[in-house]
Amino acid sequence: MTEHTLHRSEESATDRVARVIAGRRARHRRHAVATIVLAVVLFVLFAVSLMVGNTFYTPDQVIRVILGETVPGASFTVGDLRLPRSILAILTGIGFGIAGVAFQTLLRNPLASPDIIGISNGASAAAVFGIIVLSVNGPVVSLLALVGAIVTALAIYLLSIKGGFAGTRLILIGIGVSMMLQSVISYLLSRAPNWDIQVAMQWLTGSLNSASWERVAPMAIAAAVIVPILLLQGRSLGALQLGDDSAAGLGVRVNATRLLFILSAVALLAFATAATGPIAFVSFMAGPITARLTGPGANLLVPSAFVGAVLVLGSDLIAQFVLGTRFPVGVVTGVLGAPYLIYLLVRTNRSGGSL
Repeated sequence: MTEHTLHRSEESATDRVARVIAGRRARHRRHAVATIVLAVVLFVLFAVSLMVGNTFYTPDQVIRVILGETVPGASFTVGDLRLPRSILAILTGIGFGIAGVAFQTLLRNPLASPDIIGISNGASAAAVFGIIVLSVNGPVVSLLALVGAIVTALAIYLLSIKGGFAGTRLILIGIGVSMMLQSVISYLLSRAPNWDIQVAMQWLTGSLNSASWERVAPMAIAAAVIVPILLLQGRSLGALQLGDDSAAGLGVRVNATRLLFILSAVALLAFATAATGPIAFVSFMAGPITARLTGPGANLLVPSAFVGAVLVLGSDLIAQFVLGTRFPVGVVTGVLGAPYLIYLLVRTNRSGGSL
């Protein structure tokens, strides 16, 4: 090899390394910019949600209420009505968003969302059973929804690991379980008195109308405990995306890590569903939207939390003030999510289906 050829080879190797480093920096920059923009959008929506309503309150009045001052009119409206509603919207949005992207990333399929594979229907079936058959309400319904989501997720997981874990098998089993649970819900509703049907349907739609500090507290505790667990395992989640063999080669305890992610994501989703009901398609939409904002190769957990919160809080503002009649937030997310589901089904069928 001549000196000139060797020099050119070294230059090309150096150029390749430089391009890799530049590409990595560009991806990190795009991820950071997208995350910051989402955080700013969420802050703006939060501020608007506290100021706007039947009575408009200025930013100064809202800040004084948050700081604990007594402001005539605003202390009750902002402090007891709007603030817990907005905080609950953000917390449940974070829960739905992170739980959804955890499942989608873990199973390498954008259709592997908790509200597609039956976990949300497990919570719904348990809640409707409590309302109609057991005649319970309030915190008991939320507790039943929590138990229903966890039991359904464990059943789907145990059924899917027979013969070795396979994401496609879990999705198919989950869809089958979801359809079965939907039939149970329909049967219970068909046998229920009119009053119980109204209560059950209000819960099934997904609503922030019953938001209160009592509902915020358990969701806040759950988020404070579970979200850090998922974030600390974010690198392992990225390794699992490469396949079990590659992840094991990188030192990831595959089965234990997968089970930890599934249990943590299910618990977060269950608490969010128990707080507001199953707000349709938020878990499903958050991950794919985030992937398009941040680009390939990025860790989606944090920006997906912001996307989920923006979807819930923004949809609630639309449901309250834009449509002329006040609707539950789940109506708006359902209208947004249904065509997006059709789009993803078509795109997944063509391209094979990763986020």
